[in-house]
Amino acid sequence: MVANSKLEKNKIDLTDEQVLMLKLSDTDIKKNSTMTLEITKSLEIIETMENYITKVRPAPEIRNQLDIGYEIEDQSVILQEIRPSWKDPTIIRRIGYAKATYVKSKNIWNVFWQRSDLKWHIYPPKPTVKKLSDFLKLVDDDKHACFKG
Repeated sequence: MVANSKLEKNKIDLTDEQVLMLKLSDTDIKKNSTMTLEITKSLEIIETMENYITKVRPAPEIRNQLDIGYEIEDQSVILQEIRPSWKDPTIIRRIGYAKATYVKSKNIWNVFWQRSDLKWHIYPPKPTVKKLSDFLKLVDDDKHACFKG
């Protein structure tokens, strides 16, 4: 959740910039990647995702064995399962299971799921949604068992 957030169209105060930098580093964005989403849109995305993750994370006592997180990569938000490798529990794996990519020109989110070939495929039952929250509801409902199995 973004604290002391004063979102105004095309205007962000210093506090929001500081919060954004903390949140971006918390989401493991690659150091050399460029964030192509507008800064105000980015703040909305982070706030939506932080609220969602707070609701869906497993109990604290099992988070070292299974956790849920997300990553922002360019114009995409990727939901991830976080768990130790079965071969070497000291290695922590972040495995994407649902992805939404923002298309600014159409103001929509394309919805993807990861198949057994480890490639992202458009989600045929609902290939686009208007809001990020619609994507998260789609993943939670998972009517076709594509996202969580």
